[in-house]
Amino acid sequence: MAEKVLMKGNEALAEAAIKCGCHSFFGYPITPQTEVAAYMAKRLPKIGGTYLQAESEISAINMVLGAASAGVRAMTSSSSPGISLKCEGISYIAGSDLPCLMINVQRGGPGLGGIQPAQSDYWQATRAPGHGDLHILVFAPSTIQEMVDLVYDAFDKADQYRMPAMILADGMLGQMMEPVSFPEKEVTEFVEKPWATNGHQNKREHNVVNSLHLQASELERTIVERFQKYDIIKENEQRAEEYMVEDADIVLVAYGATARIAQSAVKTARGQGIKAGLIRPITVWPFPTKAIDNACATAKNFLCVEMSMGQMVDDVRLVVNGRMPVHFFGRTGGVIPTPAEVLVQIKTIAGGAK
Repeated sequence: MAEKVLMKGNEALAEAAIKCGCHSFFGYPITPQTEVAAYMAKRLPKIGGTYLQAESEISAINMVLGAASAGVRAMTSSSSPGISLKCEGISYIAGSDLPCLMINVQRGGPGLGGIQPAQSDYWQATRAPGHGDLHILVFAPSTIQEMVDLVYDAFDKADQYRMPAMILADGMLGQMMEPVSFPEKEVTEFVEKPWATNGHQNKREHNVVNSLHLQASELERTIVERFQKYDIIKENEQRAEEYMVEDADIVLVAYGATARIAQSAVKTARGQGIKAGLIRPITVWPFPTKAIDNACATAKNFLCVEMSMGQMVDDVRLVVNGRMPVHFFGRTGGVIPTPAEVLVQIKTIAGGAK
């Protein structure tokens, strides 16, 4: 059994990345994720890695593009407004079919907003992380241990599918501390990257990594091929955790830190005789449609709980497709919902269903 250590979420993210073979980090400080970059600045030089604080978020993401094109595991981290600045580069990386990892420790917005936790970047991460027809893998941890575990998975899946991945966390997870252990397993990085621009020593043709296609037919072909890959990912890579869903009349859907709050409310509701359950998406792209669809067989109501004005709720409604009501409760601007507030919503729905 691996030894447990007490770590802050942001630092655990950074250590996990190092342990799974990421020795190239490019970033720029912004609250509440600055500890990720600070930790990398201390650790990477000691192990012969590359840490570079870029002059801007735009520079940082393009440095990731360059490193990823050479076939190494590369990472950047930021918080909401910083991710917005990276979106052009994310689109270039997706268009170049390059694997990398991006961390978004979300804060309140829009604009500079505030530095408190939020989940209002869901649309950006799952719908429009950059211009053009594209998706990225998006993982949503709810504990510090899961932040660690998903860093390993995100790098592996990014390599497997040759596409960018994101850990979508929030300021609460980034700043809180919990005991964690790091997996005792070999790095599963896909060593064979025949497409990498890492020097050919006159043994092969030149590799070119590029997202520019001047012929419309050629660009269409690459996009169609990419979306065929996305269909495979949607079929095989959906992840969700279910809690007391089997006989639930009211199924809550929440991700990340909010899921911890929702689970507490579900426990209390069960103690008061209300059949509530919880589905916690672990991947928010691909969204776990199968788990939601399966729950429709027994559920009478859904309640989506978010730290936003309602973004993931749209995906829940798409899957439910009018078969039963989908309710929403959210706090925004950095305000964290409480279990008591969520319980009131559960009781209101239960009362209306009688």
